Amino acid sequence: MTDRRPLLRALYDAAVDAAHPNVVLAPHLQPAPRGRVICLAAGKGAGAMAAAAERHYLDALALAPERLVGIATTRHGYGVPTRRIRVVEAGHPVPDEAGLKGAADTLALAGEAGPDDLLLVLLTGGGSANWIAPVEGISFAQKQAVNKALLRSGAPIGEMNIVRKHLSRIKGGRLARAGQRAEIVTLAISDVPHDDPSAIASGPTVPDPTTLADARAIVAKYRLDVDDAVRRALEDPANESCKPGDAAFARASFELIARPRQSLDAAVKLARASGYETIDLGADLEGEAREVAAAHARLALDARAQGRRLAILSGGELTVTVRGNGRGGPNQEYALALASLLQDTPGIAALAGDTDGADGGAGHPTDPAGAMIDATTFAKMKVLGLQPQAYLDNNDATAFFEATGDLLKPGPTLTNVNDIRVILVD
Repeated sequence: MTDRRPLLRALYDAAVDAAHPNVVLAPHLQPAPRGRVICLAAGKGAGAMAAAAERHYLDALALAPERLVGIATTRHGYGVPTRRIRVVEAGHPVPDEAGLKGAADTLALAGEAGPDDLLLVLLTGGGSANWIAPVEGISFAQKQAVNKALLRSGAPIGEMNIVRKHLSRIKGGRLARAGQRAEIVTLAISDVPHDDPSAIASGPTVPDPTTLADARAIVAKYRLDVDDAVRRALEDPANESCKPGDAAFARASFELIARPRQSLDAAVKLARASGYETIDLGADLEGEAREVAAAHARLALDARAQGRRLAILSGGELTVTVRGNGRGGPNQEYALALASLLQDTPGIAALAGDTDGADGGAGHPTDPAGAMIDATTFAKMKVLGLQPQAYLDNNDATAFFEATGDLLKPGPTLTNVNDIRVILVD
């Protein structure tokens, strides 16, 4: 049987490459202002975006080095060498002290911006966890506990960010409020379904349509176990986020420079060029990983029965409601559910991976991005006596794929446009 793994990996790489800061940032950067360029970046691509901004201003425009300053806060292991913009590596998905300090320094630098300065805010997914600035009355430990509870709840990222925004001094438009004397230009790589600006890194420089009441409703909906101080904070009108018409946005603009749709298009184009008919399920899929996998497995089995040579592609961000104590993430859980459903079917291979290079995990640069499955996976399952359902019950997809040797480990990709999933039917 033909090995489809090289093609699966090429499809994943095409999606990632289409959203890399080295490719997408420079065409959108502003001319130099009369004053300074103050670059404030956050998220998994923040280091790469900062380096690209330095090349534009210092090399292409020959800006005097002292006129470029900034801070880029990114995930541990995702930093890159920079000249003028300081890179801070911080915790993700659970915030840490480095993120706390990076956010405080970011707010302070924004507050120093004057009318002749350009406040250049560069955002990628992961910024919500990287920029951690708890509201008054909330300790750092309490904010960490809220993040952990949200991550385990199965709540989609949009709902998670509604709660985060109302417990933060930097999210929900508050960074714009801090730097409102300057012109504020935000350039963002979207990692959220439907590319909602207020959801990317929890919208630090854009109006927030959600409310404290919305945040309280999400805490109730998922029965989150939160501290009384958190409940009081979510009832305090002083913690309401910035709304449309706020003076913070008088000189602020926002532009998306890469989105999941572009990356999925790149993968679809390559699949077609490789001789596959394609089904494009869209770049905004949400839902429980194993339930989405069941629906996609049915599509694959139908195509196999009809003798079609088909690639089934999708993006978006799936969720896992954690009930066990294993390791994994939504992409690995999706792949494990597929392995369980397709284990006796020849001619099918699949990949599910997060374009940032890490799927759930413990916040290490070596965390897997997802997993691949094919006939060799099914053969190893039989030889090793692995029962995929048992691993699903314990949310332990990482251990399963460590045993079969099928983890996808590209390392830090320095961007983030959600997930890419591909099923190839031959």
